[in-house]
Amino acid sequence: MRASELAKMYELEDSYWWFVARRELVRDWVARYGPARADLRILDVGCGTGATLSVLEELGEAIGIDRSKEALGFCRNRGHCRLILARAEELPTAATSVDVITALDLLEHIEDDAKAVRQLADALRPGGLLLVTVPAYRSLWSEHDEALDHVRRYEAARLRELLLGAGLQIERFTYLITALLLPIAVLRLLQRMAPKEERHPQTAFIIPPKFVNRLLIALLRLESLWLRRYDLPAGVSLVAAARKV
Repeated sequence: MRASELAKMYELEDSYWWFVARRELVRDWVARYGPARADLRILDVGCGTGATLSVLEELGEAIGIDRSKEALGFCRNRGHCRLILARAEELPTAATSVDVITALDLLEHIEDDAKAVRQLADALRPGGLLLVTVPAYRSLWSEHDEALDHVRRYEAARLRELLLGAGLQIERFTYLITALLLPIAVLRLLQRMAPKEERHPQTAFIIPPKFVNRLLIALLRLESLWLRRYDLPAGVSLVAAARKV
């Protein structure tokens, strides 16, 4: 990811509806599905600019891992010091024997995603939890994906195959952001129909008015409450909780 996109993420992560909703989901799912122990050791692989790492530190000893020196620099700006420069496909020994690993919108950046998932599974203790989110549907591919250096978007079958192929047992598997699927799909279609310009791809972090941002956060909080009991049949993203047996 370009330095300009990391800076934009750092600026938006504390308040932008998508980042806020994802952090709240992560906190809820780690508390619900993570091992029942008070001294959790947690890895946030692909920690980005560190806002989720702040939440994970409330739940245990959290370590941030990223392949970008610039990203880890932003993490340090947030006060984080347990940081490792490494790739998900080549985790160091210091990043093994952990209870929980979060890989949030990470796998779509990695060419050999199967190797990365195997590495993540190997780093878990028996009974440990891997929590994964990825963007859904190849048909939603857009300039936003290109700007974020995505290699792919995921169909559900592919993500299931990766987790099971790494020897993990899937405990929850569902879509996210269902309410916005149709408007985002329409937007992507309109973008494909528009004339192409000679410029760098740009992310789709459109800053809505504050009341719209609050409304979207509230909408996704309702979705998160729904997910405590039920799955969703479609959505912009996929989320999976998988356990090492």
